[in-house]
Amino acid sequence: MIRFVDAAGLLGNAVALTALASRVPGFSRLGMGTRQSVLAAVMVGAFVPLGGGLPLAAYLRGVIGDLSVTSLLLLLLYLARLVRGVALPAAVLAGRETLLGLVAVTAAVFYPLALGWGNFDPYRLGYGSYGMLAVLLLLALAAVLRGAVLVAIALALAVLAWSAGWYASTNLWDYLLDPLLSVYAIIALAGCALHRRRRRPAAGLK
Repeated sequence: MIRFVDAAGLLGNAVALTALASRVPGFSRLGMGTRQSVLAAVMVGAFVPLGGGLPLAAYLRGVIGDLSVTSLLLLLLYLARLVRGVALPAAVLAGRETLLGLVAVTAAVFYPLALGWGNFDPYRLGYGSYGMLAVLLLLALAAVLRGAVLVAIALALAVLAWSAGWYASTNLWDYLLDPLLSVYAIIALAGCALHRRRRRPAAGLK
């Protein structure tokens, strides 16, 4: 019988496969009902055993591991927008950019130190440091006060999942952050900055 932590990991990778399927050329031209059917089929198909006896979600998990709770939250918000066919509320979008910024800055500091570029290993804090939990609480409160509620939600869900043993990992960092999310955050923020830069000259011509 499959363990709960393995089922949770497979679920995260199935969500990732479903999101990837939506990026196939021509998907955006499909009707809403067809989109929903395709996404549902991909989600279910990700759990169907292939020739080797393992589902596609398991093969992907073997390559990228378990997604962080933060990644899962952002993917689910993306899929929710596709399924509903409406844009996310402005407050959520603003919180999304703040969350990506926090991820990018944290990753830029965390990964070099965790890989040994210094005498301090922040990864050890993820095994239950009260100091780290206190910092996350302060970050969540600050995010709420600044209107970036999505940041507080992401932090709360990550801590809750870690406390419940959602994944096989017992380190809180693995629930907050993952390499793919970090790369995506940096690229997405660079894209947002470039988009704003292009809009400024156009606005000045009006």
